[in-house]
Amino acid sequence: MSSPLAFVAPLILATAEEEGGHAVEHFGDGGVLAEFAWLIPVVPMVAAFAIAFFGKKSPLKGWGLAWGSMAFVAVYGVALFISNLIEGITYEGAISIGDIGTDASGHTLGLEWGWMVDGLSIMMYMVVGVVGVLVFTYAKSYMEGDIRFTWFFASFALFGGGMLVLVSAPNLIQLIVGWELVGVASYLLIGHYWEEHENSSAAIKAFLTNKVADVGLFIGAIIISLSVGSFRFTDIMEHISHGADHSTLAQYSFWAGVAIFIGAMGKSAQFPLHVWLPDAMAGPTPVSALMHAATMVTAGVYLIGRLFPFYNTPGFADDVRWIIIVIGTLTLFLTGLIALVADDIKKVLAYSTLSQLGYMMVAMGAGAYTAALFHLFTHAFFKSLLFLGAGSVIHAVHSNNMSDMGGLRKYMPQTYTTFMIGSLALAGIFPLAGFWSKDEILASIQYAGSNYTVEQGGAALANFVLVVAIAGAFVTAFYMTRAVSLTFFGKYKGHGHPHESPKMMTYPLIALAGFSVVAGWINIPGVTSFFTDGVAARFLAPGDHHATALNYGLAAVGTLAAVGGIVVGYFLWFADKDTQQERDKFRIPVLYPLLEHKYFIDDFYMDGIVRPLRGPVARAVDWFNGHVIDLVINGAGVLSVRLGKIVYWFDQRGVDGAINASAAAAGGTGGMLRLLQTGRIQQYAFLIVAGTVALVAGFIIF
Repeated sequence: MSSPLAFVAPLILATAEEEGGHAVEHFGDGGVLAEFAWLIPVVPMVAAFAIAFFGKKSPLKGWGLAWGSMAFVAVYGVALFISNLIEGITYEGAISIGDIGTDASGHTLGLEWGWMVDGLSIMMYMVVGVVGVLVFTYAKSYMEGDIRFTWFFASFALFGGGMLVLVSAPNLIQLIVGWELVGVASYLLIGHYWEEHENSSAAIKAFLTNKVADVGLFIGAIIISLSVGSFRFTDIMEHISHGADHSTLAQYSFWAGVAIFIGAMGKSAQFPLHVWLPDAMAGPTPVSALMHAATMVTAGVYLIGRLFPFYNTPGFADDVRWIIIVIGTLTLFLTGLIALVADDIKKVLAYSTLSQLGYMMVAMGAGAYTAALFHLFTHAFFKSLLFLGAGSVIHAVHSNNMSDMGGLRKYMPQTYTTFMIGSLALAGIFPLAGFWSKDEILASIQYAGSNYTVEQGGAALANFVLVVAIAGAFVTAFYMTRAVSLTFFGKYKGHGHPHESPKMMTYPLIALAGFSVVAGWINIPGVTSFFTDGVAARFLAPGDHHATALNYGLAAVGTLAAVGGIVVGYFLWFADKDTQQERDKFRIPVLYPLLEHKYFIDDFYMDGIVRPLRGPVARAVDWFNGHVIDLVINGAGVLSVRLGKIVYWFDQRGVDGAINASAAAAGGTGGMLRLLQTGRIQQYAFLIVAGTVALVAGFIIF
């Protein structure tokens, strides 16, 4: 095992000096905090396996181990976050595992396990830890009495640990390991209630959709690593910093960039690979909260952020950014509209997450690394709050459907108040967290349309995207007004007896509501830049544009769009009716059926791809299984039986015979010698004298 390698001198791109960019002169190495940051992914992973093996015997049935591991990550992540704000940290530790071959140029491709500590990873450590510990706290009460309580927390700890393995990865191989760990854990958690076919199908759908996209990630990783001669992100970034001239990677960078983005589309559920995420609501609500806020779906945005200089440097994958912008725009607008017709409160929030992930991808495509990550940061708090609030409601009324709700603000005042704060933050209402991060994305799109995209002919597209993004703000406020009205106002339409949730569920709601208010204040343009300075501490300054002053005109337009959505939604849904179906008046001809069928994309996948292939493919697999695999296995079984009989015969007749014969010979000889041991002294004396005489006679004669 080699000693950890620390890299503390960051590489700076020339583009870091562009307007709004940042060129950092010096970073620290983080000291002991960074040196032992390998514990951040290791502790939850160890906890997951400990719970799986010993959880049922522990006092809290495994929850204590899971919660303790996330509390450790939260404390460590906050400590690193504060240290990074004081002095930017860049540290990379690595333990060499071995070499796995060489590339075409003869470079040895080393396999390493390590940990990355820089602005990007530190931000994610804190988000995963803080949101995770609050969700784990909530989950204790929510999952009480579940038949697989211990197994749930083993899988949940694995979910958080897998994401931290991904985030801490200093190389593509480890990132892929974490990527797949998150996928496996999500499969287990989405299908937690596997007895119902719908839930197991949702888990399979999520798993397979992501596997299709993962092919792109694998191909992109292979192209990049073989072109550079290394799996390390620092080596890849250094290669990029030298420019595209005479670069092997530059020749294939477009296709590598597209392939990597396809992988990100799967995990971050970008259109049209978004279909798995709404169905993933089949899992317990705490899973939905962590998945949508800090793990799984943020992985794709994180991946593009980690490789941002690759996408933002001329001559490499900068042309792929237009694909990212288009896909992100489709996602932010089209998926948001579906939330207007969903009855399941969790699916409303799921489509909302899809829309917000689209905003983040658009920002990445527009060259606004900081804005995208800032929205990821603030979104983590108010989206986890909204999901936990939805879980509190479901816990009270025993139904996911808003048609069974209404009037719950009277019965659940804490849940109602915190849900309202989360909804306003999501809508981007001043001065809540979502206002600052969404405004920065709008500003970045406007900047892209008026500056560096002009020579690339993208100004018109960027301006169109800006209009769509503002319209998306209207839609967001519109569907959240619907959700709040149908859930908390009017008369209760359910059949149970609603009640406020236990304190162990409401306290996390209050904490997340606080973060939803203040999280955006650490990056107010022209006032504070803590977040911007923090995420800029990395091995290659991304050279992105970020706002240095608040654009009052654009902020006013975005706010008016959100307020307009609230006002229109109020007039449409606030008035009560005898039934929720009468009250839920959004049935525009043509549009409503289109949204109700989710643009028929799920139908296309099922009827156009899955079912046509499932018949012949299933029959082919069955034939291969019966005639090839079974033949090999059965043949091996017969051969093993025959060999066993031969070995048994040899053992009985050969080995046992030889051993028994030796034993008989030894026994016979012993019996003969025993005759000489009579115990009579006279006899022994006679034999000694006789032997002596025999010896003397022998010497004389011979």
